[in-house]
Formats: sequence, structure tokens, C-alpha cells
Amino acid sequence: MTSPAPIMLGEPDGLPEGLPEGTIWPGPDTLVLMNRQIRSDVDTARLSRFADNRWDLNPGIFEDHARSQSLNFEVVPDSLRLATKFYVWQLINHPEARTMRRSVTGRTALHTIEIFFYGSLQHVLKWFAGQGITEFCQVTHDILWNYLDALDGDDVAIHKRYRRITEVRRLWIHRSILPFYLRLPEAPPWDGEDTQDLLERTRGDRENRTKRISEHTMQALLRWAIRFLEDFSEDILASWDEYQTLLARRPERMRGKRRRRQSGELQADVTAYLARLRSRGESLPGTRRDDGTLDLAWRHIAALLNCAGSFQVTASGRMIMESGLPVGEDIYLDTPATAQLDGHPWHPRITFDQAPRLARLLSTACFIIVAYLSGARVGEVLNLRRGCVNFDKDTSLWFIEGLYFKGAEGEDGNKIPEGTLREDPWVVIELVSRAVAVLERLHESHLLFPNRLKPIKQTPGKEPKRRGEARSDRIIAEDLAKFAAWVNERCQQLGRKDHIPADAAGPIAASRFRRTLAWFIRRKPRGLIAASIQYGHAYTQMLQGYAGSYEAGFLDDYAFEDWLFRMEGIAEDEQRLLAGEHVSGPAADAYRYRVQAASREFAGRVLNSERHARDMLGNPLLQIHHGEGMTCVLNPAVAACQLRGSADDSMVTPDTDDCRPRCQCLARTDRDIEVIQERVEELAGIVTDPLAPPIRHAREQHELDRLRAIIEDHQRGAQE
Repeated sequence: MTSPAPIMLGEPDGLPEGLPEGTIWPGPDTLVLMNRQIRSDVDTARLSRFADNRWDLNPGIFEDHARSQSLNFEVVPDSLRLATKFYVWQLINHPEARTMRRSVTGRTALHTIEIFFYGSLQHVLKWFAGQGITEFCQVTHDILWNYLDALDGDDVAIHKRYRRITEVRRLWIHRSILPFYLRLPEAPPWDGEDTQDLLERTRGDRENRTKRISEHTMQALLRWAIRFLEDFSEDILASWDEYQTLLARRPERMRGKRRRRQSGELQADVTAYLARLRSRGESLPGTRRDDGTLDLAWRHIAALLNCAGSFQVTASGRMIMESGLPVGEDIYLDTPATAQLDGHPWHPRITFDQAPRLARLLSTACFIIVAYLSGARVGEVLNLRRGCVNFDKDTSLWFIEGLYFKGAEGEDGNKIPEGTLREDPWVVIELVSRAVAVLERLHESHLLFPNRLKPIKQTPGKEPKRRGEARSDRIIAEDLAKFAAWVNERCQQLGRKDHIPADAAGPIAASRFRRTLAWFIRRKPRGLIAASIQYGHAYTQMLQGYAGSYEAGFLDDYAFEDWLFRMEGIAEDEQRLLAGEHVSGPAADAYRYRVQAASREFAGRVLNSERHARDMLGNPLLQIHHGEGMTCVLNPAVAACQLRGSADDSMVTPDTDDCRPRCQCLARTDRDIEVIQERVEELAGIVTDPLAPPIRHAREQHELDRLRAIIEDHQRGAQE
């Protein structure tokens, strides 16, 4: 095979043959992020250069919760490493580099580049290198067909085949910004056939693979999070404040800052300290060594007395050693546990080492409340700032303002790396605002969920790999596991049965909250989230509030659950009709038609995305809503109830709690009649009660007559 000679890295002044106009060619010292926005807190002298084999992408990552991200070109075969670096550098910096999603405008995000680099591109390159290819221009159509056969022969999972084929297409669509030797053949790979036609299979990972958290697990998790916030938070905050005060007064942190004491002042403080311990029947604070011996916690005592650590060899120190008080195994804080659990203190006396752990658990509890009850994406929650909550007196609504990153694009179609302030804030319930208030008392960070509750000093010359200060997805997942473990351990100690059960779908991940909330709101509109929080209220606040803006994304998750719920309902309705169930009411014919037509239309339908589900929900065939003793065959144009949403909105639903008896959308199945019959029996008892007030008797008698007429009409129609 022959090809134009590429430019070598050691020849920065030369240009490769066929370099398109507008394409900048990097030299060894060219910055990797030359044409990307950089964080203001980055040391520019430490930025990665083209010649480096590992490119640090973190200076261009603005999401504070993002993990450390870099590209290690040592995973690429030697024969293709330099060509790959030139190609990837153009993806990062060329203004006309395209995303596969649009293939016209919009430059690929750094995080996405890292994902496909390790997830699929390196595998494509290794196969090319195994065929003796050293330059991309050597790839022929026959080689690409052989590559397709190899994917099948290696039994690669279907979603991985899709992604590896996508990387070949990505390399091909960038021919226009690359020199000759980096270009694939001019004709589209595999004659331009769609990937699903090439593989004769549909990509399975396009369906919603996020598993919802089971009902019992989520209920218990949220219930304990609320308990931490409403019952335990004041004790935890007080112990955390005491911990930080004592930590700051440790001898090694107070050198040169402590005032000189007057003669006899320290001995008086020691005398008072020992007297307090005796009056409370307590031991001296101590720690146990690995060999089993107990040591006095001299640093802690020095912090309590606000004196130098060397005081232990003075007369004041001898007073403590000769006090006759035993040495304990723990260092207890003075903060008492005042909150109750089943009539007893919720926690034994808090030790010095337990305070930071409890503070972290409280922070995690607040995260559960904020993330779950807002329906916001995990990254958006982790990037929330201090002061993000406000209350609108005119609407009596609580709002949270924050940044969003997914879909945040400038006028040129490129991602805005630092994110954009939401145009429509999240609408939340008051409990969420209380959680934010606790977080703002817990630490001094500008972020609500910093990686560390107490900032640590950075060693000069040693920058952290991850620039963001917020917790990452991995860290928050670990925190959720620790929260559940602490709760379950406490339940076991106290003999409680309200532990957090393990979820059958695996570890609890914050990314599963949105799907779970959508399921609860759709499936249990009259149920309870936990304690006294009503799902119906969350529905009103969220779906008619911030989530009414499609960019929020929550509607997509809700629509997916709504789709599944309606399809299950359609399937049951069809089975009932086939078994002879009778339907009456003004919309009975429309009900029978929609059930039968929807079953034919949608049975076995595969959804490509949550948004696809939302679009399909607007189909009139799916507008069947079962209520209590009634079924609404919704026609927004004639509906008598107060609709949730506008008539032209695909997500519009009827308010089945506000059903009007004369509405033309009403249908009644045998199942509905059973519910009405129960209500008739209840009313009959009230009407026959001689002690019932006359006004109530007349009202209930009128309702009883109306319901009996409905039952008689239904039964008469069933006999015809």
C-alpha cells in the first residue's frame, strides 16, 4: 500500500500533504486545549502539550462533580499512535469538528471524547494495526467489510458493535479537516448503509436501562433521610461545630496564635476540667493502641484547655495524671444527643471521631431529599451553589436556581463548558428548602455538596487531578451506600424493623432517583412519599412547575413511566373486553374502539428514547385514564374537568379527582360499577340512620339515587 508521507512530530515547521485550509497543524509544544475554554483556577504552565503521551483534559472540564479525565495514548498501538494524536487533537480544537449526533454543527464535548476514546476508538485502532495499517488512508472498503465480519466473529455485544462502527463513521466524516494520509476512502463506509441494517439487529441500549429503585427501598431511604433532617440535624450540627472548634485548637494548629496565660490560670482550668469529669462520672479521654494499652488523648485535652501540647510535662499535666480518674477508650464531645427515637436518645454520646461521619451522613440525607424531590439530574444537583433557594410570595412556591450542562449550547451549537443558568428554575416543596438551609450551615463551601465538608490546604506545586470541588458520581454513590449501612446497623442495634432493604436491581445510585420519582408519581398519585409528603403535591409542583419546561428532562422520565403504565392498562382492558366486560356511559363506544385499536397499534412497540415515549403519549388512542369508579376516555375539547396541562399538550391529563357527572368523556366498566356499588352500600347506611342531620340526609339521598341510576343503566345495557 502507498500513501502520501505524513508529517513527523519532530518536524514542526513542515505541513502534511493535502492539509485543508483552516486546519491548524500542531507541533510538539502546541497546547492540547489550544482552542478550548480553560478554568480560571488552572496553572497554565502545567497544561498538557501535544508531545505528551497523556493529555490532561481536566482544565477544560467545568462541571464541579466531574471525575478526573485524561487521554492516555499508550493504549494505542505504536504504529498508529501519532496519527491518532493528530486526529484527536483536531476533534478537540478544530472549529468545524462535528458531533455524530448532528454531523453538521456542534463540537464534541471533552468528556464525550474521553468516553469514545477508551470505549471504542482504541479497539478500532488495535484491529487496524493488526491488519498492518500504519496510516488511515490505507484503509480500504474491503478492509472495512472485513472489520464488520470481525465484529461478528469476535462475538462483540451488539451495543459495542454499534459504538465501534460509529467510530469508523466519525473518522470518515472528518475527512474534510484532515490531510490526505489521515483520510478514509471518499465514499461512505459500507456504502452508507444504516448500522441497524448492517448488523440486522436493533441496538438494545437505546431503551431506558436505568432501573428504578424498588418501592420499599426508596420509601425507607427517604424516610430516614427526612428523619436525619427533621430530628437529628440539630444534634449533628452542634457536634460538628464542636469538633471543628477543637480541631482548630489542636496544639499543632495554634503555634504562634495562642495568647500568653497568667500564672496559675492553666492550673485553675485543669482543676475545673477534672471537677466536671468527676461530677459527671466520666473518664479521661483516651485512645487504645494496637497492643491494647490505653493512652491519654493529650492533644484533645490541650485543645479543650486551649494550651500548648507540652503542658503534659508541667505541673498542670501532672495534676491530670495524678487525678485518679480512669482513662477511657473514646474521646467524647460535650454535645448531647437530644433527639428521640422511640422514646430514647437517637444516638449514644457522640465521640470526636463520630462527628465528621455523622456530618457526612447528614449531608447525604440532604442530597437524597434535594435530588429525589426535585427530579433534577445528578450533575445539576451536585453543582448547586449556596443561596440557590428562594420563595416566591406571589405564587407561594419554592424555587431552586442552578446550572445545567446537558444541552447547554451557544449560538454556534457548541457546548458551553461552564454550563448555563436555568431559565426556568426547579419548583420544589418546602422540605427541599429546609435541606438546603441545613447544608448551608454544615460547611463554608460555595457548593452545597463539596467533596470535603472542611476544605484542606493544597500542597504548593501539587495540583489535584480533579479540579472540581463537588462530589463526583462515584463518591455520592459510596455515600449513599454508607448511609444505608449506618441506618441498617442502627436498626439492628435497636431492634427496629424499618431498615433500608437492599434493592434487587443493585446498589442505590443517584442516577436512578429521577426514574423512581417518575414511577411513584405515575403509579401512586394518592400514596405517600414518606411520612406526610404527598405524591399528588409533588405532581402538582413538579409537572406543572419547572418540569413543564421540556429542557428540564424530567418529563422524559415521567413520560416513559406513563407509557409503560398506560400500555399495561390497555393490555388489561383488552383482556377484560374479550372476557365479556360490559362498558356503559357516553364514552363507552370510544373506549372500546381505543382499547382495540391501541392494542393493534402499539403491542410490541420498542421505544428508542424517553422523549419518543413523550411524543407517542399524545396519540388519542392512549388517552384512557382509570379513576375511582369511573374511566375517562379523554377528549380535551369536551372535557368538563380541570385539565392538567393545556389541551394542545401531549402530556395533558384529566383531573380524575374532579370528574364531573355529566362529562361526555365518561365510561364505566364492570370494575368501576363494583366501586360504585361499595359507595352505594356506604351511603345506604347513612341514609337509614335516624340520627343523621336533615341536610346531610337529603344530600346523601340525592347522591345515592344518582349512583343507583348509574348501576341500573349499566346493568340494563349488559342485558341487551
